[in-house]
Amino acid sequence: MHHIIRCERSGVFAGEIIERKGREVRIKNARRLWYWSGAASLSQLSQAGVGKPQECKFPQEVPEVLVLDAIEIIPMSDKAVASIAGVRPWQM
Repeated sequence: MHHIIRCERSGVFAGEIIERKGREVRIKNARRLWYWSGAASLSQLSQAGVGKPQECKFPQEVPEVLVLDAIEIIPMSDKAVASIAGVRPWQM
C-alpha cells in the first residue's frame, strides 16, 4: 500500500512503507513531493491526486529512503498513486 509521509524537516514523500519505528520510516519507491498544484492539502492529494500535473515539481523516484522525522502518514487511493506516478520527473 502507498502512503504520503509528511516529515518535520525533510519534506513530503509518496511511496510504500517498508518499516516504521517511531518517527523513523523506511520508504520503498519513494518520490519527494516538493511542490504540487491542484490539491488544497495532503489529505486531498492522497485521495484525488494532482489536478495540474504539468505544474508539479516531483523529482525522480528513488529505490529507498529512510526518513527520521515523520509526523503524518496518510494512505493513498489508487487514483492518487496513478496521478503522482503520471507527473514527469522535475529536474533543473
